[in-house]
Amino acid sequence: MFSYRHAFHAGNHADVLKHTILIATVQYLTQKEAALTVLDTHAGAGLYRLDGDYANKSGEAGDGILRMLAAKESDLAPILQNYMQMVRSFNQGNTVRNYPGSPFITQALLRAHDRLKAFELHPTDMHSLLGNIAQLEVPRQVNVLMEDGFEGVKKFLPPPSRRGLLLCDPSYEIKTDYGRVLDMVEDGLKRFPTGTYAVWYPIIPRPDAHDLPKRIKTMATKAGKSWLHATLTVKSNKTSERGGLPASGMFIVNPPFNLKENLKPAMPQLVKLLGQDENAAFTLESGGK
Repeated sequence: MFSYRHAFHAGNHADVLKHTILIATVQYLTQKEAALTVLDTHAGAGLYRLDGDYANKSGEAGDGILRMLAAKESDLAPILQNYMQMVRSFNQGNTVRNYPGSPFITQALLRAHDRLKAFELHPTDMHSLLGNIAQLEVPRQVNVLMEDGFEGVKKFLPPPSRRGLLLCDPSYEIKTDYGRVLDMVEDGLKRFPTGTYAVWYPIIPRPDAHDLPKRIKTMATKAGKSWLHATLTVKSNKTSERGGLPASGMFIVNPPFNLKENLKPAMPQLVKLLGQDENAAFTLESGGK
């Protein structure tokens, strides 16, 4: 149950997509004065070393954030510039050794009266997350919980201010995760219909992975909610020699109204920068009210 460690995958192409969208979403939601509550169902360790044993063993950051660092930042779409600036803010000078996970990215964007609830069940990652968060000295703002995030979020929906973002990015190594994601979104929309729900998922040759975005789309449409779906493919699953994840997607229910427009110039750039073969591509679609 506890085999997955995000430290092996930190800064890969999936993180680039996920964290670019996360930053844009939190920045948009913090424009209003009312307090924002962010729920992170699978928080991980929070902060990762790109020169550590885990990252070096997988080498995935080399085809993700390290490729982004090689680009001329001023030529990037604004939404990608914001992502790069966020990553650089956790490092000194031009060398990037630290990579922030979603809890650290979120906390860096929150205001004093906003709140983050970070869930993590992996014992080692939970210990690391507690230590990393403690260094931020924000005990009232960030609450770390060693609980099942799928179930734990229920007690925080709806948040007191009625403004919230739920980020769900499990490993999906456990087959039941796909169904639990769907159940969580469905339950969340009943408890908190106006909340923003951001779901990351891997695009792999499995029926569950193929059906997940379709079922969330149907769920959102039935509930009368707007939605946005972005996918990034970096290589063919069939021709990949080294293995690894070929593609991933982000599905957002009740997304920021400007998110699609901000992603339009960014997605082709991600394909160009992160693509590993001729199969590299992206999709960007939206719908609802």
